[in-house]
Amino acid sequence: MKKIVIFLLLLLIIISCKHSTSPDENPEWVTNLIAKYESDPVGNPPQSIWRYEYRCQTVFYVPPQCCDQYSILYDVNGNRMCAPDGGFTGRGDGKCPDFFQERKKEKLIWKDSRNP
Repeated sequence: MKKIVIFLLLLLIIISCKHSTSPDENPEWVTNLIAKYESDPVGNPPQSIWRYEYRCQTVFYVPPQCCDQYSILYDVNGNRMCAPDGGFTGRGDGKCPDFFQERKKEKLIWKDSRNP
C-alpha cells in the first residue's frame, strides 16, 4: 500500500510539471519581443532572453539593462510574473525571491549580437 501511495504521488508531480511549450519552441510573444529589442538601440550590456523551468512551468527571464532597473520574469503566456533582481536594492520586487535558487534547465534563447 505504501508503494502505491508513493507511486501515485510521483505520478502527480510529473503530471503537474508538464511543459506548455516544447523545449525548442518559443511562443509568438517571445519572437515579437526579440524583434522589438532588435529595433531598439543596442543596450549595454546587450539584451538577452533566457528560458528556465521554475515552479513547474516554463518561464522567460530578461536581465536588467543597467543600474537600478528591474529584470523581468515572464510566464509562458507573456505575463509579467515578477522582477527577480535589479532595482535599488538589487533584490528585485520581492515577488519571486527564490527564483535564482529554484530555476532549472537554463537555456539562452537570444542575445543581441550587435556591437554597442
